[in-house]
Amino acid sequence: MIETRGLRKSFRSRAGKETKTVDAVRGVNLEVAEGEIFGFLGPNGAGKTTTLRMLATLIEPDGGEATIAGADLRKDPAGVRRRIGYVPQGGSTWDDSTAREELVLQARLYGIGKADAERRATRALDAFQLTEYADRKCKTYSGGQRRRVEIALGIIHEPKIVFLDEPTTGLDPQSRAHMWDEIRRLRAEGMTVFITTHYLDEADALCDRIAIMDNGEVVAEGTPADLKREISGDVVLVGLDLSATPQAAELLDTEEYVNKLETADGGGLRLFVDDGATAIPQILRRLDHAGLDLRSIELHRPSLDDVFLTKTGRSLRES
Repeated sequence: MIETRGLRKSFRSRAGKETKTVDAVRGVNLEVAEGEIFGFLGPNGAGKTTTLRMLATLIEPDGGEATIAGADLRKDPAGVRRRIGYVPQGGSTWDDSTAREELVLQARLYGIGKADAERRATRALDAFQLTEYADRKCKTYSGGQRRRVEIALGIIHEPKIVFLDEPTTGLDPQSRAHMWDEIRRLRAEGMTVFITTHYLDEADALCDRIAIMDNGEVVAEGTPADLKREISGDVVLVGLDLSATPQAAELLDTEEYVNKLETADGGGLRLFVDDGATAIPQILRRLDHAGLDLRSIELHRPSLDDVFLTKTGRSLRES
């Protein structure tokens, strides 16, 4: 549904009397399959929104190629626009309009007849659980309700792909969870969903595949599970008394299933293993056979932040 090759964009910025060129997107290659929820993850300023705006035909690329739902981005931008929906981060509803009015108008702008536009609006209000608020002005809505109206606006013309820019920014936890359900529903109905986000948990829980972007480049791409598996398998934290830690380290460091061993702060060990579920029973047997008392044992999976740290040398959370 989306294929890009070498997509790039630069901007000129003025600092005092000097003008310099800033490379916002530096040759991005992406492939997004039909029916996927594809996540674009990265810190603010990484180039996510610039890439999204290029794919949505809002800004023109400086170079590279892209095909969106079969339409050439540079040769047929109008064809791209007919096939996509776009929901910006900043919002797109009017305070003094109702959700129903907004939806009917949006459908009419796509050339849909009045009767059909009204039917689509009613269907969208029901699907997004907005029927009871449908004829109230948007300025009376909560942040979560307003965001649902905005996404409904983005899909009223039944596009093949919808682009969502930071869809849950500023929402409370309950509204975020509800928005995740709505995004999954769109995918279940056959729509391809492309979202940008800087929330690690959102990308991990919601997306079928993700691309991690930093400084205008894609530094990693794949399913969340595959990307985390690339790091170092699992981490097992073994809690021991300080006096027992050196002996335990000597015993476990020679085990074949231990890829790396570190001493943890306050006593105990951090073991990097391929598969924590199979390593833990072996660790328990080894320590028990040696007569070493175990205080605790914990299994930790690598996170997307670990992926970002490995690829860029810094934490995404810190960024």
